Amino acid sequence: MSFFSTLPIENPVLIFFIVLVIILLAPILLNRIRVPHIIGLIIAGVIIGPNGLNLLARDSSFEIFGNVGILYLMFLAGLEIDMNDFKKSRKDGVIFGLYTFLIPMILGAVISYYTLHLNLMTSILLASMYASHTLIAYPIISRYGISRTRAVPVTIAGTIFTVLGALIILAVIAGMVRGDLTEFFWLRLSVNIIIYSVAILYIYPRLTRWFFKNYNDNVTQFIFILALVFLASYMAQVIGLEAILGAFFAGIVLNRFIPNVSPLMNRLEFVGNALFIPYFLIGVGMLIDLRVVKNTETIIVAANMSIVATFCKWLAAWLTQKTCHMTKIDRNLIFGLSNAQAAATLAAVIIGHNIGLFNDEILNGTIVMILVTCIISTLVTEKAARQMVVAMQNNEPASSKSPVQSEQILIPIANPSTIENLINLALLLKSPQRRSPLYALHVTDDSKTSNYRSQSILEFAGKVASSADTKLIPIARYDMNITSGIIHTMKERNITEVVLGLHHKANIVDTFFGAKIESLLKNTNKMILISKCVNPINTVTRIVIAVPRKAEYETGFARWIDRVANMAKQIGCRAIFYAYPETIPYLKARLRAGRYNIRNEFEKLESWDDFLLLANVVLNDDLFIVVSARPTSVSFNADADHIPSFLSKYFADNNLIVLYPEQFGTAEPAPASFMEPMSHDMLNHSEILGLEKIFRQLIAYKKRWTHRNRKKKIEL
Repeated sequence: MSFFSTLPIENPVLIFFIVLVIILLAPILLNRIRVPHIIGLIIAGVIIGPNGLNLLARDSSFEIFGNVGILYLMFLAGLEIDMNDFKKSRKDGVIFGLYTFLIPMILGAVISYYTLHLNLMTSILLASMYASHTLIAYPIISRYGISRTRAVPVTIAGTIFTVLGALIILAVIAGMVRGDLTEFFWLRLSVNIIIYSVAILYIYPRLTRWFFKNYNDNVTQFIFILALVFLASYMAQVIGLEAILGAFFAGIVLNRFIPNVSPLMNRLEFVGNALFIPYFLIGVGMLIDLRVVKNTETIIVAANMSIVATFCKWLAAWLTQKTCHMTKIDRNLIFGLSNAQAAATLAAVIIGHNIGLFNDEILNGTIVMILVTCIISTLVTEKAARQMVVAMQNNEPASSKSPVQSEQILIPIANPSTIENLINLALLLKSPQRRSPLYALHVTDDSKTSNYRSQSILEFAGKVASSADTKLIPIARYDMNITSGIIHTMKERNITEVVLGLHHKANIVDTFFGAKIESLLKNTNKMILISKCVNPINTVTRIVIAVPRKAEYETGFARWIDRVANMAKQIGCRAIFYAYPETIPYLKARLRAGRYNIRNEFEKLESWDDFLLLANVVLNDDLFIVVSARPTSVSFNADADHIPSFLSKYFADNNLIVLYPEQFGTAEPAPASFMEPMSHDMLNHSEILGLEKIFRQLIAYKKRWTHRNRKKKIEL
C-alpha cells in the first residue's frame, strides 16, 4: 500500500499495470452497452489523470507513447489504403478537402470575430483549429474491415489537405507574431517539401525492396519499417511540417510492400491497436479538465467552439455527398471520421497560447471541444460502420461476387526453407472476404521422414499462418508415396486447389517439374499452382501473365483469374496479361464482373511462338505466371511441352508460377509406385518418344519458315 501513500503514482511498473488494466477493461465493459471503447479510453484518462483523481501524472511516458500512438494511427491509415482506389477517389478527396478546409475557415473566422469578439488574426488561427481534424475513430473502420470503401479514401485525402493547410496557416501566423516571416518563407517551405517528397518517394521503395530481399527475419523487418516511419516523421518536423504528415506519407509509400493479409501487417496492427494508440487516447483524456465548466465564460467559449466545429464538419460532409453523388451512409462515415479534434488542434492551441493570441478561456474551451468532438466522432463512425457493413452484404449484386463459391487450399510441404514462401503465397491467393482455413500436408512414406520431423514441419507452418491471423489445419499422413497421399487428402477434404513448390533437379536426367508433380498433374483435375520464389513475393513490381489460346473455355477460367486478381490487389502492383486477341475480351469481362479494381494491362500474342519474346519483357523484380494446360484440356497445344525447358533456361532468376487451371474430365488413378514397371508411362514410352520427335521436327520447320518470312519483310 506504500505505492498509494502519495499521488500521483510514480512506480513505473504500477503505472504500466494500471494502463494495461484500462486498455483491457474498456472494450469489455463498453461493448455491453454498445459504446465505442475509444470513448472509454478517453474518459478513463479524464478520471485517472491530474485533473481527475490524480492517480497518474501525464509524465514523459505518456508524452512519448502518446506521440508514438498518433504517428502509428496515421501510419496505419496510410498503410491500409487501397492505392488504386485512392488514386481513383483523389478528385472526390480534393473536393472534400476544399470543403472541410474552407467552410470552417470562413464560418469559424466570422463567428469567432463577431460572437467571441476576437481580433482578425486570432479568429483566423482559431478557425484553422476547426479546419484540422484527427482520424481518431479510424480503428473502428479497421475493425469493421471497411477501410477500402469509397468514403474512407475520400476522408483520408481530405484530411491530408486540410491538416496541411491548417498547419501552414499556424506557421504563417506564428511567424508573423514572432517576426520570422520573411520574403523567403514560402520559397524555403516549397523547396523543403519538394526535396522531402522526392527523397521519400525515391529512397524508401528501393531501400525497402533491398532490405526485404536480404533479411527475412520477421522481427528485423518489423523494426526496419518502424524506423522508416519515425525517420519520415522527424524529417517532416525538420522542414517545418507536422510529424503526423510524415507518418502518413511513409504509410502511403510503404503500402505496396506490406500486403493487407501478410504476417508483417498483422504485427504492425497488433502492436499499434494493443498499446500505442490506446496510450495516445488515454493521454488525450488526461488533458481534459472538467472543472473549467464552472466558469461561465469558459462554458460559452467551449459551447461556441464545439457547435461551430461540429456544424462545419457536418456541412462539409453533406456538400461532399451532394457534389460527389454519395450515399447517406457515406456522408455519415465522412462526418464521423473528420469531426474529431485532437493532434493538430492541440498543437495549434498550445502555440497560440504561448505566443499570446489565445487566453485561458480559449485554451480550456479547446480541451472541452476535444472531448465533445471525439465522443461525437466515435459514436457516429460506429453507427455508420455498422450500416455500411449491412449495406455491403445486402446490396452487393451477384455479378460482383467472387466466382469462387468454395475455397479449400492445400499446401503440401516437405522443405522447411520453402514453407514461409508457400504460405505467404497462399495467403495472397485466397479471397480476403473469406475466413476459410489453409491446409498444410506432410506425407510420410516407407522410405524416409520420422513422425517427429513431420510434426515439427507442420508446427512451423502453423506458426507462419497464425502470424497472419489465419487458421491452418495441419495434416500428417502416411501413404505409399507422396502423390497418392496428396490425391487422397484432396478427395477427403474437398480441396479446390493445391499450392506446390518447384522441386530442385537432383540429376541431369531429372525433369523440370519432377516425377511427383508430373504424376500429380495426371491424376487430378483440380487447379495446381507450382511456384518458385527467388525474392519475397511482396517485393514484386509487376505480375506478368501468359495466357494460352482458348483459355476462356476451361472450367477453372474464372477461378484462376480470381486468384491472380487477389494477388495483384493485395500486393498493389500491375497485372499485365499477354493473351490472344480472341481471349482478351473474356479476361476484361471477368475482371469487370468481379469488380477487382486492379491495375491491369493487356498485350496481344499473335502466336505461342511470341512466348519467347517474354524473356525480354519480364524483369528480375516481376512475378511471371504461365497459365499452362494438361494434355486433355481444351487450351492445350503441342508447344506447351517446350515451356519447362524454356522457363529453366531464361527465368532462373525470376519469381515464377506455373498454373494449371481446373478442368472437367476423368483423372487417371494414381500409380502405386513411381517405379511400377507396368505403369502407363512405361507402356507408351516408345510411342511418346516417336510422337515427340515428329512434333519437334514440325515446330523446328515452322520456326525456320517464320524466321525466313520475317527476314524477307525486313529486307523489303
